[in-house]
Amino acid sequence: MTDLQLEDLDGVRTITIDRASSRNALTTELCDRLAAAIRGVPDEVRAIVLTGAHGAFCSGLDLKDAMQRGITSGPAIERGLRESFHGVIRALVESDRPTIALVDGAAAGFGCDLALACDLRVVSDRGVFGEIFVKRGLMPDGGGTWHLPRIVGLGRALELMLTGDLVAADEALRIGLANRVIAHAEVHARTHELARTIAQGPPLVHRAVKRAVYAGLDGDLTAALDREATGQLALLASRDFGEGVTAFLQKRPPKFEGR
Repeated sequence: MTDLQLEDLDGVRTITIDRASSRNALTTELCDRLAAAIRGVPDEVRAIVLTGAHGAFCSGLDLKDAMQRGITSGPAIERGLRESFHGVIRALVESDRPTIALVDGAAAGFGCDLALACDLRVVSDRGVFGEIFVKRGLMPDGGGTWHLPRIVGLGRALELMLTGDLVAADEALRIGLANRVIAHAEVHARTHELARTIAQGPPLVHRAVKRAVYAGLDGDLTAALDREATGQLALLASRDFGEGVTAFLQKRPPKFEGR
């Protein structure tokens, strides 16, 4: 059985990390294949769901594997971190498809950062987040110091990173870390339903919105308005805009083609 499962259905690619023995911990090689699966979606895929099997999302680095392969220090660990582990984070953030982390179980350490790098987080009632690096004498290394303050605010993010405290599903929803909390028996079906709804939307708009929002996190209002104007003018000239107007007038669902 492969440790990375891919399913393309209804315009949605579901990527499942499947390593029961390590609670879906990541190796450098698995990170490389995961990044390739995110970057290599076909045109018909318009949304991506990332999840883990066996009641866990991802427990971070597979330390046992890293120690066995002698890549816990020196140039090897730096190369693995900067190229493989950071490559997955960049693939998620740079994807022009909306990405959803389906967190059923623990998202710990780098696994937490992996979920933070997705656009949305749908969490089961047994989902748990933890920036537990501090408990190992480390700091977040998967973009957590960038993403977490922007998601939950500066003070809350610092508290979670400095203490390593775990955040259960209901608390994650309360502080904005989770978009939705769903019973674990239903979370996969309902997350796919959400992803399918998004996938039926206009892909040109999705791409424009993601570019503008992420760029706007570090810019000022004037720059944001300029990006919105540029993006909107391009969308007004698209076929999808014409289809959206026509569908509205004809009182039917639009059929967006990404053109």
